[in-house]
Amino acid sequence: METPENNSGYESAEKIILRWDSTASEEGRERMIFGTDRQEADVYLQAVDEIQRTLSSASISDCSHNVDADDQSKVNTTIQIAMARLEDEFRNILIIHTSALEIDSLFDSSTSFSSSTPTHHELEDDEDCISDDSGSSRNNLLQLHHCESSDSSTYRTSSSIREVDLMPAEAICDLQAIAMRMIAAGYLRECIQVYGSVRKSSVDSSFRKLGIEKLSIGDVQRLEWEALEGKIRRWIRAARVCVRILFASEKKLCEQIFDCVGTDIDDACFMETVKGPAIQLFNFAEAISISRRSPEKLFKILDLHDALMELLPDIEAVFDSKSSDSIRVQAAEILSRLAEAARGILSEFENAVLREPSRVPVPGGTIHPLTRYVMNYISLISDYKQTLIDLIMSKPSTGSRYSGDPSTPDMEFTELEGKTPLALHLIWIIVVLQFNLDGKSKHYRDVSLAHLFMMNNVHYIVQKVKGSPELREMTGDNCLRKLTGKFRQAATSYQRATWVSVLYCLRDEGLHVSGRVFLLGCPRLY
Repeated sequence: METPENNSGYESAEKIILRWDSTASEEGRERMIFGTDRQEADVYLQAVDEIQRTLSSASISDCSHNVDADDQSKVNTTIQIAMARLEDEFRNILIIHTSALEIDSLFDSSTSFSSSTPTHHELEDDEDCISDDSGSSRNNLLQLHHCESSDSSTYRTSSSIREVDLMPAEAICDLQAIAMRMIAAGYLRECIQVYGSVRKSSVDSSFRKLGIEKLSIGDVQRLEWEALEGKIRRWIRAARVCVRILFASEKKLCEQIFDCVGTDIDDACFMETVKGPAIQLFNFAEAISISRRSPEKLFKILDLHDALMELLPDIEAVFDSKSSDSIRVQAAEILSRLAEAARGILSEFENAVLREPSRVPVPGGTIHPLTRYVMNYISLISDYKQTLIDLIMSKPSTGSRYSGDPSTPDMEFTELEGKTPLALHLIWIIVVLQFNLDGKSKHYRDVSLAHLFMMNNVHYIVQKVKGSPELREMTGDNCLRKLTGKFRQAATSYQRATWVSVLYCLRDEGLHVSGRVFLLGCPRLY
C-alpha cells in the first residue's frame, strides 16, 4: 500500500479538508462551501473521495499488517474532519432551502382532484453533479446515479395526492452527493438525524399555520364539546393538507435525496421527519373516538369518520413502508373506533328517547320539545344515510329483549322485510317517541287536551317525514300510513271528547256547575 506520506493525491486532498476545518480555519468558520462556488464544492467532494479511497485501501492493508498505525490514525482523523464539515454543509443546505408553504393555496389544492400528479425533478447526470478533472467518474469512490421515479409507486397514481417541490433540483443534487459520502463513511445515523431535525422543524411550522395544536389525548377530552366542534372542522381541513400534500411532499423529497443511496434510507429519513407530527395529528382524532358518548356528538363523529375514511387510501399510500406500519395501524384503529362510537351513540339515543322523564304537560297540548328534537335529529341522521348504512349492521334491540315489558314498545319486523338496519333503527326511534308521547299525554287532566297533544305531535312527525325525501324513503310508505292513521285516530278521539263536553253543556245542569260557568276550549292544531 502507498502510505499517505508517499501519496500526493492524499496529501492534496488532506490540505483541502484541513483548509475547511471550522475548528482550525478562519475561512472554514466564516464561509460555507456549497451554495457560493460550484467549483469549490466539487473540489471538496473529490478530496473527500480521495480520503475515503485511502481509508478503504488502508483497511485492506491492515488485514495484511502492512499499514502503520499512525498512518491509519491520520486518515481516520482527516475523514472525521471531512464528515463534520459535510454534516454542517448538509444542515446549511437544508435550512437555506426550507421555505414556508402557502397554506391558503394548500387548502384549495387538498380538495381538488386532478388526473395526474407532478413528477419528480429530473436530477442532473453524474458529471454535472460532481465534476471530475479526468472527465471520468471512475476515480470517485461513490458515483451519483441518475434516479428515475418509479411509475409503479402507488401513491403517485392517487388523484387526490398533490406533491409540492420542496427544494430546487440543484440543492437536491448537493444533498444527495453529501449524503452518499457520509453514509459510505459510516455516518448514516448522523445524516438521518440532521435531516430529520431540520425537516421536522419545517413540518412543525406548517402545522402551526394549519392550526394543528399540540394537544394530548387528555387535553382534548377535557375540552368542552362546543370548543371541540370548531377544532374538528379545522382538523378535517388540516388533515387533508397534511396527508395529501405535506407528508406526501416530504416523502418525495426523501426519495429524491436518498432513494439511490441505499435501501430503506429514504424511509428512515421520512419517518424521522414526520412520525412525531403524524402521531400528533392522529392523536386528536383518537381522543374524539374514545371520548364520552352523547347524542350531540354523533354528527361531528360521522364527519370525522367520513374524512378519515376518505383519507385512508392516501394514508396507506404515503405511509407504505414497514417502518411506518404504526401510522397506518393507528389510522385504521381510529376509524374503527369512530364507527363503534357512532353505533353506540345511536343506541344510547334510542334509549334516551324511550326514557326521557319529563312529566309536566306542555300548555295547550302543543308540540313537545322532545318531538322537535328527535325528529330534527333523525332528519339529520338521514343526511348521513350512506355512511350509516355501512356502519349500522344490526337491528334495533326490540322484540324478544323487551317482550312483556310494559315500559317498552314492541315492533314487528316481519312486515319490514327488506329494510336496511339503519331504516329499522329510524322506524324504531319513531315508535319509541310515540310510546313516550303516549305516556306524557296521560298527565293531562283534560282528556280532550291529551288527544289534542297526540294529534299535534303525530302531525308534526308526519310532516317531518314527508319533508325529508331521504327519511321518507328509508322509513317507507307503510310507516307513513301508520303515522297518518295514528293522527286520524287522535283527531277522532279529540272530536269525540270535545263533543261530549258540548252535549253536556246543552243539558240544563251542564250550563252551571256549582255556580261556575263551563268554558269549552276550541280545538287548535299546531
